Amino acid sequence: MVAKAGSLKRAAEKLHVSPPSISAQVRELEEFLGAPLFRRVGRAKALTDAGQIALRYAEEIFGLGEELVNAIRQRPSVRELRLHVGVADSFPKPVINQVLEPVFSMPQKVHVILREGKLEDLLAQLAAHRLDMVLADEPASGGVKARLFSHPLGASGVTFCATPALAARLRKGFPRSLHQAPALMPSEETALRRAVEQWFQDRQIQPRVIADFEDAAMMCVVAAHGKGFLPLPTLVVREAVRTHQLRRIGEAEGCTIQFFVLTAERRIKHPAVALVTRSESLLQTPDSPAP
Repeated sequence: MVAKAGSLKRAAEKLHVSPPSISAQVRELEEFLGAPLFRRVGRAKALTDAGQIALRYAEEIFGLGEELVNAIRQRPSVRELRLHVGVADSFPKPVINQVLEPVFSMPQKVHVILREGKLEDLLAQLAAHRLDMVLADEPASGGVKARLFSHPLGASGVTFCATPALAARLRKGFPRSLHQAPALMPSEETALRRAVEQWFQDRQIQPRVIADFEDAAMMCVVAAHGKGFLPLPTLVVREAVRTHQLRRIGEAEGCTIQFFVLTAERRIKHPAVALVTRSESLLQTPDSPAP
């Protein structure tokens, strides 16, 4: 409650006990665990890395307590498994269902908690064991102090798309037709942007970039209004065609991007994470090309 309320005083008010009583219990728990659980930020209490781990286990313990009561009173089926998944904002959203499909098909009930964010922030949460795995389009960087592991999910080619009228025009003379054509691009720190820029450079093509996007869905919306062409992982082209009425211009031959599951442990203990990392052909491109 101190972690959620942000201070001893507010926690005491919610629990209807005195602040010294809570302080004593927190201190006793810290002494038992051998690590500080809180640090002071101004007048508030913030969790340390050890505190983040303790809070997560505490929530699991309290959840088990409730399930115990329900199991005795209602006798439900097998206990629900929780899976905390971080999704890098550059990871193609239509691919998430493909990756998690084996998890949703597990005999045991699984409650998946998805969190989207910057890869750097998600890796920090993964290192603090607040996440079980992270889906990303690049391996774990060496900038994170904790030791993290990258498990390949698969790869995808890259396809350029646009509105029907613009796509029809740019198909003529592709890929040279993309030179000086209006382009909508993913943000510069993404693997897709780096791969596409290298592909352009190798072919001496310089599109006229009119906007950068952190959100791929927003990029598709703007492209659907005819503002420019955009690169997409081939895996998600069918979804873009269906949802945004885009059309294929052509594939970036030889240009690929990799996808990974990132974990904080080499020997994976979480059954759902183990299932994802050992599943084959999770990422599949449709056999027939989209229009």
